[in-house]
Amino acid sequence: MNVALVPVKRLGEGKSRLLGALDRPSLDALTLAMLGDVIQALSESGRVERVAVVTPDVNVAEAARKWGAEGLVRLERGLNPSLEAAAPVICGSDDTLLVVLGDVAGAAAAEIAALYLALDEAQTPAAVIAPARDGGTAALLRSPPEAFTGRFGAKSAEAHRAAAREAAVPLVELTLPSLAIDLDQRDDLDALLASDGPAPRTRNLLRQLGIGEAR
Repeated sequence: MNVALVPVKRLGEGKSRLLGALDRPSLDALTLAMLGDVIQALSESGRVERVAVVTPDVNVAEAARKWGAEGLVRLERGLNPSLEAAAPVICGSDDTLLVVLGDVAGAAAAEIAALYLALDEAQTPAAVIAPARDGGTAALLRSPPEAFTGRFGAKSAEAHRAAAREAAVPLVELTLPSLAIDLDQRDDLDALLASDGPAPRTRNLLRQLGIGEAR
């Protein structure tokens, strides 16, 4: 089974670097809009069979369920411990595990599918990474899920390259425009609005908030 995990912070805590552009209620609304767009892209990719949102926030989990995903409320401290704890709950060694950050709002279904096409051409164990433009990791696909431990965070693309080398797991790297922009700073909002990524909920919200020339 192809399983996807989407991590999302507690409302009221995330996206602090955007506080100069948006107030806290708007940032919380943005968090949920981005999540809805990511879930939609995963669902429309034709490859993901199960989507679960990993979060410490019951309201985020409820929103995930509304959009057809599972909401896993995890209270572990930190992104990577939460993901590692959630993974065995929803997938086994015979499954593939895709982690996509919840703020990659422009994710396109076709580019999600491209990750799986690359994995199809590799020999298990293997992994596929889509780096973000800031040096982070927008998406990481592993088969089996425990091929190596995730190292999400600042400059995590290089950390994942190192993890794959240490585990002797072949790593395919794809530059995918719709997955390259995670919304952390003000210029990321402009980059999303200038991109071809779908992001219908996020674009609509930014339009309502008067950010850029949302379309």
